[in-house]
Amino acid sequence: MDKFELFFKGEELEADKLFSPRKTEDGLVFTLWAPHAYKVELIGSFDKWQKGIALKKIDYRGIWQVTVKDMEMVYSYRYRIYKDDKTYHDKIDPYAYYGEKRPSNASVMYDLDCYKWSDDEYMQKRSFSYDRPMSIYEVHINGFKKKEGDDLNSYRYLKETLIPYVLENGYTHIELMPIFEHPFDGSWGYQSTGFFCATSRYGTPYDLMDFINECHKKDIGVILDVVYAHFVPDDFGLAYYDFAPLYEYREAHLQKSEWGSNYFDLNSNPVISFLLSSANFYLSRYHFDGLRFDAVSHLIYHQGNRDKGENVEGLSFIKRMNYHLKKLHPSALLIAEDSTDFPYVTKKIEWGGLGFDYKWDLGWMNDTLRYYKMDHEYRKYHHNLINFSMAYFYNEKFILPLSHDEVVHSKGTIIDKMFGTYEEKFHLCRNLFVLMFTHPGKKLNFMGNEIAMWREFDEKKDLDWFLLDYPVHDAFHRFFRDLNMIYKNSEAFYRNEFDWHNFRWIDADNAKQSVYSYYREDDKYCYVVVLNMMPISYEEFEIGVPHGGTYVEIMNSEKDIYSGCNMCNFTPIKAKRRKRHQQKYAITLRLAPFAGIIFKTRIHRRKVKA
Repeated sequence: MDKFELFFKGEELEADKLFSPRKTEDGLVFTLWAPHAYKVELIGSFDKWQKGIALKKIDYRGIWQVTVKDMEMVYSYRYRIYKDDKTYHDKIDPYAYYGEKRPSNASVMYDLDCYKWSDDEYMQKRSFSYDRPMSIYEVHINGFKKKEGDDLNSYRYLKETLIPYVLENGYTHIELMPIFEHPFDGSWGYQSTGFFCATSRYGTPYDLMDFINECHKKDIGVILDVVYAHFVPDDFGLAYYDFAPLYEYREAHLQKSEWGSNYFDLNSNPVISFLLSSANFYLSRYHFDGLRFDAVSHLIYHQGNRDKGENVEGLSFIKRMNYHLKKLHPSALLIAEDSTDFPYVTKKIEWGGLGFDYKWDLGWMNDTLRYYKMDHEYRKYHHNLINFSMAYFYNEKFILPLSHDEVVHSKGTIIDKMFGTYEEKFHLCRNLFVLMFTHPGKKLNFMGNEIAMWREFDEKKDLDWFLLDYPVHDAFHRFFRDLNMIYKNSEAFYRNEFDWHNFRWIDADNAKQSVYSYYREDDKYCYVVVLNMMPISYEEFEIGVPHGGTYVEIMNSEKDIYSGCNMCNFTPIKAKRRKRHQQKYAITLRLAPFAGIIFKTRIHRRKVKA
């Protein structure tokens, strides 16, 4: 069988093993796909970039190859691609495993086969977490915490700083913003050149492997943000690779994205093999536990615009990719960042869906932040912004995201979006997170949300850790950690959450007072949540509850330890047998301004006689 057959059929999931430099008994083999090239040469630091080594065309479909004897896999290199006898340009290897540290940009030979993993136990027990807690900490590596005096962070330093921090604060997963090699720091990795090449900014591939291995030893999952809709039109990258459109669309009107990048040509089977292989590569070789796919709307609709029609090639690519990845990595997480209402994104492919495990609920994010930005006096007219999410929640499997997208480009940070005075913003922000952690759906928060950062994200700077020297920020951090721990250790908030039986409104329609109440329960415990969205307090506020017994307040966002007013329910509340809000029982509680409260009671079920 022709070893390139699957590549040209768009079904190759290990194309890097065909094209990345590899050792053989005869020497180092270099292989390139460049069908429009007149000729191709290998240039590199092995002879101080002086004389190129000619590749031979071995396949009429544009495969070039050369075997170089007595060469160690330690050099930087590029491919010199000729349009004719005189016209050429130098390009990186699309399948390189490593690259020079920016601003240099040559590919670097690298052998990935020497790292010894020790995460077998974790890999065997991991799952896609439908019935497990999932609280994701989204991280830009360079913006978290750098060693003093260093301009760039490192994968090694993350082992010392990020892993203990994630454990201490109750997160279950880390999501890394894109680490594909990219020329411009300010793109945050979303405009990439190296789709098999983890950026050298932060260390070597083995350093990254060691970080992920250590995360797995501590039972932390690691998700990678990936971009397969488009790529940066860099002179040394994939753009017009062999002097003609190769990785991008040939049609000019399809080629450019709204970000100025080039869309991948999803009509091209070799390009599809390239992308499938990249996704499989990071799950296989780096042991990432999941991939979060950026800009899925641009794969569903042409240029992400419903008015331009469905992107048939993009939809086909999504289904092909997810089908193969699930077959190879059944427990890996496949997550769509999709802003459309296209149906069945998280339904299995064989059942007519797109095959993702989760989808970001950007509707919840937009509605919720719009509500919390609003003047208190107008909230009663927009009450459904908060309760509308449950009308569609069971259509997909959702993650609730408060991501980096919400704290950049002059949008203001999460704390800064809250309406009101300086003090009111903290009250409201705590209320928001009680809503988020008790609402069905997995959770994702961008770094800095947990310390109520005022400054927008800047990839050149650490988080403002000095804020923790201020009591109100330190108290907010404690609140966030406590809330994360309650979520993580309370089965009712994550088990069977995609079953509509798991969530019940007590009162979804109290627009006049702008108070919401609902409950979640498992086999043993019931949790009642009350959210007061107004600066009004109630010494006696009655709500219906589903069970008799005693209700204990386990979280009140207005406790003094969180810099609240301390108007709490310090003693357990006995439910009374009285119908209220279509429930059999009722409790009367103290409700502080802007309070987010969680009550817990044990469920005493009657035994059925045999």
